[in-house]
Amino acid sequence: MLRQIRDLAPMASIPTSRGRLTENRPLNDLTWLRVGGPADYLFQPADTEDLQAFLRDLPADTPVFPMGVGSNLIVRDGGLRAVVIRLGRGFNGIAIDGNTVTAGAAALDAHVARKAADAGVDLTFLRTIPGSVGGAVRMNAGCYGSYTADVLQKASIVTRQGEIKDLTPEDLNFRYRQTDLPEGAVLISATFEGPKGDPAELHARMAAQLKKRDETQPTKDRSAGSTFRNPAGFSSTGKADDVHDLKAWKVIDDAGMRGATKGGAQMSPKHSNFLINTGDATAADLEGLGEEVRKKVYETSGITLEWEIMRVGDPLIE
Repeated sequence: MLRQIRDLAPMASIPTSRGRLTENRPLNDLTWLRVGGPADYLFQPADTEDLQAFLRDLPADTPVFPMGVGSNLIVRDGGLRAVVIRLGRGFNGIAIDGNTVTAGAAALDAHVARKAADAGVDLTFLRTIPGSVGGAVRMNAGCYGSYTADVLQKASIVTRQGEIKDLTPEDLNFRYRQTDLPEGAVLISATFEGPKGDPAELHARMAAQLKKRDETQPTKDRSAGSTFRNPAGFSSTGKADDVHDLKAWKVIDDAGMRGATKGGAQMSPKHSNFLINTGDATAADLEGLGEEVRKKVYETSGITLEWEIMRVGDPLIE
């Protein structure tokens, strides 16, 4: 395979900033699956004001892709024709006031859960969710029957025009693993309200959740969490309708695809809804295996699995 020829936007059209701007930046080391080609540019803003100015002055026809810690993402091997914006220090603070927890979009979900538990606030469902707060809001992340939609009070964004806006849960229109965000907007913080709890009991609950996760999921392998959404009916907040609840792993098993491989990609033998990089997978291997699973599941059950992992970018040119 040949590396894709890339016609980058001229540097003259990219605004100056106080943050870090890297041209033609490979993204493979920024994703949990460790695959993917380069972004045209990677921008890491110094602070909110720097992000506002950058987005405001960036040409309107230049695509923007906000990226968290890459825990639920496949970047294709040809890379991403966009300015990728990745928040870091300055966007990972956590403040707690009573039952209210405000966290920067770059704060890790697990860290927010632990800090909240220290203060006697129950956001324990976040403890086992890989990724950061921005991704949790964007994907209405959840587990153990609780979802981001259940606790979110507001989310703050910087719009593509460089303005700060607060969005309500109604604005976000939460659905199962989906929300509505303005095109090109970058989430910068979220405010949650959780029920009170005893700190010791909350930490004990999280320890039990971690133990259960490690027993049932391939946590030591390179994966991006659940590969496909459960093929079920869900309420507007993302909660499953138990009457129609099906599990993606079950239909994958029934299709005989547990442990299936393609190149360096594999459907985990431990949990068949986890797509893993065994060491030398390409993005094409991973996405291709996922599509083979979807085809086989449809052939055997008539169910069309929907990707939960986001796939972005261009394939390599053969």
